[in-house]
Order: sequence, then structure tokens, then C-alpha cells
Amino acid sequence: MRRRRSAKIVATLGPASSSPEMIAALFEQGVDIFRLNFSHGSHDEHAARLDAIRKLERRLGRPIGVMADLQGPKLRVGTFAGGPVELKAGHRFRLELKRKTGDVHGARLPHPEIFKALEVGTDLLLNDGRIRLRILECGPTFADTEVIAGGELSDRKGVNVPGVMLPISALTDKDRDDMRFALDAGVDWIALSFVQRPEDVAEARKLIAGRASVLIKLEKPAAIQRLDELIDMSDAVMVARGDLGVEMPPEDVPSLQKQIVRACRDAGKPVIVATQMLESMVGSPSPTRAEASDVATAVYDGADAVMLSAETAAGQYPREAVGIMNRIIRRTESDPHYRGIMDAEHWQPQANAADAISAAARQVAHTVGASAIVTYTTSGATTQRAARERPDVPILGLTSDMRTARRLSLVWGVHSVHTSDVTSFASMVQKARAIAHREEYAGPGDKVVITAGVPFGTPGATNTLRIAWIERE
Repeated sequence: MRRRRSAKIVATLGPASSSPEMIAALFEQGVDIFRLNFSHGSHDEHAARLDAIRKLERRLGRPIGVMADLQGPKLRVGTFAGGPVELKAGHRFRLELKRKTGDVHGARLPHPEIFKALEVGTDLLLNDGRIRLRILECGPTFADTEVIAGGELSDRKGVNVPGVMLPISALTDKDRDDMRFALDAGVDWIALSFVQRPEDVAEARKLIAGRASVLIKLEKPAAIQRLDELIDMSDAVMVARGDLGVEMPPEDVPSLQKQIVRACRDAGKPVIVATQMLESMVGSPSPTRAEASDVATAVYDGADAVMLSAETAAGQYPREAVGIMNRIIRRTESDPHYRGIMDAEHWQPQANAADAISAAARQVAHTVGASAIVTYTTSGATTQRAARERPDVPILGLTSDMRTARRLSLVWGVHSVHTSDVTSFASMVQKARAIAHREEYAGPGDKVVITAGVPFGTPGATNTLRIAWIERE
């Protein structure tokens, strides 16, 4: 099951991709991480999908990562008694905390925290930014607005408040319940939605208590103001361009995407680029050329992974979507210009042995023409340091911890392998040779570069580099 590419594919499961047969087909097409979207579906449905993934994992002998994506504090208007209404520019529209049903003159907004944060002149965006309202007058339970950009508004459409730090936690009661279920079920990543401040991450980390890695979704412009702090507190980052594109001008999103990817690469944290990557494939067997370029751009930027949402969860062509994304990544990474970009962007290693060894491993592997870099890791940190260097050869991440093996399936260039621990230097070298050969990363006579920490099994103690030859039969 070797992937002949470095960037990874995250695919969302849903009604179109819930059967064990379809999950297996998506993995064979190239999926590395499966996403369970807790904005939709019941716990029973998610449990069945996770069970199918784990059975597939055992059958293939390959670690497969699973992400539980929490809904977060999704803000929505209430319902409309007579069905959808058409808001026209220049008309007045009143939002009220306690209103029962809506009509063309107003609607319920059941979020007191929004009213507390509003000021005259603030804009509200409804229905994914299609409708824009401007606050004329407001209080603790109401807001009188003018329709700046009109359109159709129907039950429970989303509300965004651009440029405002809302006094709400990133975790709702539903999120806490979903998180408990996901952790008990054994997911590998918990994705936090609508993170605004470091305190949001700290709250989640306390609840997760080390049972899964923490991924933050950057969807609010307020989060960008504290980007470095948020990256430092997280284990991985997702550039969630959908909501970012609603709350800020669309022309700002591409440069912001590059800023986030570069900051994550500098910190050695995995970064996913997500939302609308191949969206036309929800209903079409092939993407647009612009979508193919969008995926390629994320790969050229050095993102660890690209993600499919509705394309695989609810689309008509889930297998085709994964297949074409796999081909786009492979074609992009085969471009000599791509390798030039990766080689030109190496960040200064920190002043410690682990970073020095990882930086040296990339250079040594290139100089001696090694076929792969083999890393022994307990927590995954050694392997992530190797990936941060973006070497021009694959990385085999060997670990005795299955949880670490699954989490590493998100990391750029890493083929993670769950294996028994080693107790001596000689057994380390022999195991590295055997696995590199077995997994088809090196053949007889090829060289591999091995990094590890001695004493073995000590997290973060990478201090050894070795060149080894695969013995000829």
C-alpha cells in the first residue's frame, strides 16, 4: 500500500461513503486519513464508519488515521413560518432573541452572545455571506438592521460576524458530548472548529487529556492575529477556507493560506488545506481546471495534506474525486519546479540534537543517494522533525505505539509502520533494513539513513544517525 507521493489526502465520510466496501475503495484510491464530520450524522453512524475503518486497517496491516471534526459554535437564525423569504436591499430587517418564527420583516437569532458583541455599524453575514445586514440600532435582545445585499433566507441559515471577537467558547455542550464519544471510540485526531484564542485550545486539551492529538481549524480572522500562539498550542492546523472566505475579502484568502502553511512548516506542525478543493465533483465526474490548479497550489506550498469534504461525503463520484486528487498530487510532485521549491525552503533547525540530526539526515540521504530515511519514534516527534526538512526521499516512521502510527499518517512524506520495539543498536539497524525492503522503499544494495534516540523508547531523544545498506540476497 505504498503511496507514491508525499502530500496526504483527507476524505470525509458521509451518506455517499459509509459502506465498508466504499471505505475500502476510497483507501485503495489514496485516502490516508478519514474525517468524521460531527456537524452531521448520529453517533451510531459514526461508530459504524469507525468500525469499518478499523476492520480495514487490520485486514491490510496499515495504520489508518481517523479525525473527529467537532461542529463548534455554529450560529444560525431561527425558522420561518411561511417558508423562505426574499430580503431586498435597502429594506429593514429585525433580529430578536425571543422571537418565535420569522418572516420578511425579521427573524429569531437565538444567540445572546452575538447581541452582546454588536455595535452600530457592524455588518452581519447570513447564508454563507450571500446576505449582508448592517446594524442600525441594537440592544441585549434585538438588532435593527438594513439589508445591504439581499437574497433568499430560509430556516437555520448560518450567521457570521466578521471582525468581531465573540465571547463564546469553541466547545459547545454538543461538542463535549461528541468529544467524549469520539475519544471512547478511539479516534486519533480531534478537530476544533471556530477557534479564536489560545484559551480555546487549552480548554480542549484539558478535556482530551492526551487521548488524541489536537487539530485546530482556522476559520475566524480573529485567530490569525494570534497565529503563532495557536500553532504552538496545537498538534496540527487546518486552513478552513470556507468560513475564512465568508468573513474576509476573497482576495485575502490565498495569501493567508500561504502565510498559515509557511508558519506551520516553520513550526514542524502538520497543516491541511481544506474546503471546496474539488467541489464541482459533487455532481460531476471530473473537476474544473481551476480546481486542479487549487490542489496543485497547496502541494507547491508544501502543505502536509489536502482535504475532500462534500465530494466524498455526499457526492456522486467519491472514488473518482480521491483518484483525481491522488493524480494531481503525484503530477505536481513530479514537476522539477516542485522539488526546487522544497529545496529552497528549509527552516533553521533549533539548537538541539534532535533537530540537528533530522537536518543532517536530509542532507546525508541526498548526498549518498539513499532510498529512504527511516525514523524510530515513540511520540512521533522524531518523524515530524524529519518531515519538516521536506527531504527528497520517503520517510519510514517506525513506532511501537499504534496511536502514534495512526497520527503520523497525516504527516508529509511519512509511511508509518507499527512494529515491535527495539532493544539494541544492532536490532534497530536490522529492523530498519528489513522493513524498508518489505515495504518496497529499498532493494538489495540500496542505502537507507536511520535516525533514532538512544536509550531506545525515550521520547524526544533523537541523537543517532546511521547509514545502512540493504543486504543482497
